[in-house]
Amino acid sequence: MSRGDDRNLHVDIRKLNLFNQMAKEGANTVASHLNQMTGMETEMEITKINFLEIDDIKTHVGHEKQVGTHIELVEPPHGYILFLFSASSAKKLAQGMLPGSADPSSKGFSDMERSAVQEIGNIMTSGFIDGWANVFNTTIDISTPKFTYGAGSKMVDNLVGNRRDDMALVFDSRVHAREADVEVKVYTFPELEELVSLMKQIEI
Repeated sequence: MSRGDDRNLHVDIRKLNLFNQMAKEGANTVASHLNQMTGMETEMEITKINFLEIDDIKTHVGHEKQVGTHIELVEPPHGYILFLFSASSAKKLAQGMLPGSADPSSKGFSDMERSAVQEIGNIMTSGFIDGWANVFNTTIDISTPKFTYGAGSKMVDNLVGNRRDDMALVFDSRVHAREADVEVKVYTFPELEELVSLMKQIEI
């Protein structure tokens, strides 16, 4: 987003609450999907919504190895959504999916654990986008979610490293599940002009 494009990003201040609605609907849909699949009582709380520069996000994410699941939006507002959580959080999620089969002390991820975490990533990403689609009263098709284990900053760079002047929406969130307190961060990289265009179409 070059600064010359700012005029295309003007939005009625009364519509700014749509960001909260997007976060709330996305989180509620994720929690509902997790409940159905795992049988665990799960809720997802969004604690903060920020707009950050891409370079600042890479710093914010850091270089530690993390588990990531990302999808590409193949319809407006296009772009990417990345869920990041620590290896220990991923282990807890896998244990919830695979009682007695996941080894919390082992390093790395077994095929079963990887598969379980990937399925949880599928639920989170698709649920989050379903929530967005509800707010915009539309459908948003997505690509197949991809599982990654590595430096978080490198994941961000691989997805949107060529969008130096762009901004991204960051939802700080926490997933609460029975016997597991899991920290999850959601980084969304929609094309902002398309996102604003969708917002402008909504009656207030």
